[in-house]
Amino acid sequence: MTKANYRTKPSPPRRILLLKGHSAGIGDLLRSSAAWRALRQAWPSAELHLWFLSQAPGSAAEELIAQHPLLASFAASDKRTRGRRAWQALFRDARAIGERVRPDLVIDCEPNGLRTSLLTWYLRRRTGAFTVGIAQVPLRRWFYQKTAPSTPAFARQRGLPFPLEYTERDFAVLAALGIERHGTAIELRETSEGRAFRTQMAGEFGEAGQRPILGLNIGCGTPDAVPKRPSFDLLAALVVELQRCHGFALLLTGARYEQAVNREFLQRLQPIGPVLDLAGRTTMLELTGAIAACRLFISSDSGPYHMAVALRVPTLALFNTPNPQHYHRNAWTDCLVAPDARSLPAALAAAERLRLVTPPPVSP
Repeated sequence: MTKANYRTKPSPPRRILLLKGHSAGIGDLLRSSAAWRALRQAWPSAELHLWFLSQAPGSAAEELIAQHPLLASFAASDKRTRGRRAWQALFRDARAIGERVRPDLVIDCEPNGLRTSLLTWYLRRRTGAFTVGIAQVPLRRWFYQKTAPSTPAFARQRGLPFPLEYTERDFAVLAALGIERHGTAIELRETSEGRAFRTQMAGEFGEAGQRPILGLNIGCGTPDAVPKRPSFDLLAALVVELQRCHGFALLLTGARYEQAVNREFLQRLQPIGPVLDLAGRTTMLELTGAIAACRLFISSDSGPYHMAVALRVPTLALFNTPNPQHYHRNAWTDCLVAPDARSLPAALAAAERLRLVTPPPVSP
């Protein structure tokens, strides 16, 4: 298999193995789904397999990504340890994954680091797969058969801001294969567990379940995330006004460790419609159903924000400071810097626009 084969794509790969080594957050993993879709558009019959080198193996996000409809398989390895035994464990995983997947194309999505470079080279030796990576530094190109330019060069050639917006990052390596983003959005589908939970949730709302649902994810329940938490005064005023104008039932989401955050918010809120607090009550798989039930979803910069965007739910993301790398840019999403209650008019205007949007369905 030659380099020219994958530049002009006359001979489609059958099994593609993708290597990633970022954080285990659901947003970071879901951001890659736009690249998965672009690969499927280029090679519709190819299987996509993801090997993730994780800083937090066993995270809740893994269960959701393992069921992603664009992936034929998902595997995670622990990258936190150092030394000879850690490398031995990674190479054992590489052998096992190579034997199971039998890839004919291996793509290292990471622009930096030695782990994925060496593992990609090793997989080529074990499986004969064609390998692609990013020539972020001059010597890195020797680990791969074909390389893309560095991420700064990729951004410069396409007129993109740098540092790259997170969804664009995987397209840096795909440039070596002639695959461009062309506005492709991230995606996710409601799981069977999510559909079952949505039915259960409708029963808890009772007659109020006939109302349109406004989803709210305050999130930011860990100490390091507190600076990203939206203003309670802004959220309370926004929720009350949307309930007053449109009769929304309010649905709060959140992890178990965010139950106190939701309780504190509800103590400040004077709702004029029904409220259901789901903090700590849903798995990642069930949360897809809770979010999919919403007519409008408002969130901080957190995992459920990315899930809502991927599920094609009209989503208003509230940021306390500008953070373009975390923005999604599509018709059903608005990312607004709104640090306090003075931002209420802008937030209301964005919510009203989004409330009327009908997003396109996720492709089969």
